[in-house]
Amino acid sequence: MSKQKYLCIQRSQGGKCEPPSPADMEKMFAVFNAWREKYQDNLIDMGGKLNESGKVVSADGATDGPFVETKEIVGGYMIIAAESMEEAMEVVRESPGVGMPGSSVEIRPIDTP
Repeated sequence: MSKQKYLCIQRSQGGKCEPPSPADMEKMFAVFNAWREKYQDNLIDMGGKLNESGKVVSADGATDGPFVETKEIVGGYMIIAAESMEEAMEVVRESPGVGMPGSSVEIRPIDTP
């Protein structure tokens, strides 16, 4: 049986924060790499950080986006595979991004025909 695919959307609170020090960056990369190695069989597409600019397209045309009045920022995404939503939640719960203050990850099953 093939695993279900899940879209994981990284969200965070708006606003600026202090950049991490080189030592903090090194620690963050070590934690990230350990997580990535542990769940390598679940990670289909690591996605990436989304640029702050973009367009919102509708039948009426296109406008600049995303909308700045939102309280949360969608900062990135990834696609994982798991046997169940519970397993997907375990993969995401252990991801380094969830531990950041004000961060969350929305998990959505991807329905394919």
